[in-house]
Amino acid sequence: MTPPKYRRIVVAKRGGPEALRVVTENLPDPAPGEVRVKVEAAGISGLDIMLRARRFPGFPKLPFTPGVDIVGVVDVVGDGVEGLLSGQRVAALLGFNGGYAEYVCVAAKDVVVISGDLDAAEAVTMVANYLTAHVAMHEVARVGDCDRVLVHGGAGGVGTALLQLGALAGLEQYATASKPNHELVSTLGAIPIDYRNDDFVERIRSLTDGGADVVFDPVGGARQLWRSSRALRKGGRLVWFGVAGSKDRGAKVIPASLLMRGLLGLLPDGRKAMTTPDLLKDNERYRRILDHLMGLLAAGKVTPIVAERVPLIEAARAHKRIESGRYAGKVVLVTDA
Repeated sequence: MTPPKYRRIVVAKRGGPEALRVVTENLPDPAPGEVRVKVEAAGISGLDIMLRARRFPGFPKLPFTPGVDIVGVVDVVGDGVEGLLSGQRVAALLGFNGGYAEYVCVAAKDVVVISGDLDAAEAVTMVANYLTAHVAMHEVARVGDCDRVLVHGGAGGVGTALLQLGALAGLEQYATASKPNHELVSTLGAIPIDYRNDDFVERIRSLTDGGADVVFDPVGGARQLWRSSRALRKGGRLVWFGVAGSKDRGAKVIPASLLMRGLLGLLPDGRKAMTTPDLLKDNERYRRILDHLMGLLAAGKVTPIVAERVPLIEAARAHKRIESGRYAGKVVLVTDA
């Protein structure tokens, strides 16, 4: 009997979107302690773009399948797994890669059961984008009522998540965005700042009479982080959670530990610089927060912005869309086109 097949996307060499290839292979069986998930939706992140184009120490070696967040249905339960059944709807954060596939084998401890009524493309935004936003806002910055916050990339996947969670928390919000996305940023409850034509440091100081209490920065890079620190008031907090500024091939990647040590030694007036933790190292907290976020989605308290639902086999086109910058929210791969 011919073994069943499945398709996944593979990066066989570093390069542009054309480096993404569709391969057909034998369907894998879950190892003990794992479940096999039939993927309904997989998120695309800036990290995927970077790993496809460049090599980073400690990150996946070629060939690999990108994708850090998935939503799907448990297909097969491996030996030793308790509390999960075939047919249950689940979400999972995969670490660095693996999501661009029709089926994925995942450690049972890393999946969270979700409602069968949720839209898969909307639900997958909770797994990485809203999870990152929640941790940055409530676990790292520990925002308080009426804090003034500046969100860089306010129209992006994590940026829109931050603004929606910030609105629920009653924050005074400002966000950098390109001019075409200012209306969106405004509808999410923030005052937009045109980062291309305005000096965001001077602008936020003027708007807040001294600077923000918190700056959320997904861009990174020494110059960007230093400018973000200057947008803070005395005692403010800078939270760095991404490396979008390293997507350009000419950008120099500096380890987070070195950047943080440099900033901590330079920031005056009680300002602080912080990064978000690796949540998979704290499985109980990761599962608790993701379950909470899925509850917000089910209750209609957050409305994820899905820029486009792209068939899995057209992943290269999805990467081109993201690199064009002409989108807002999150681009999602779907297996049921």
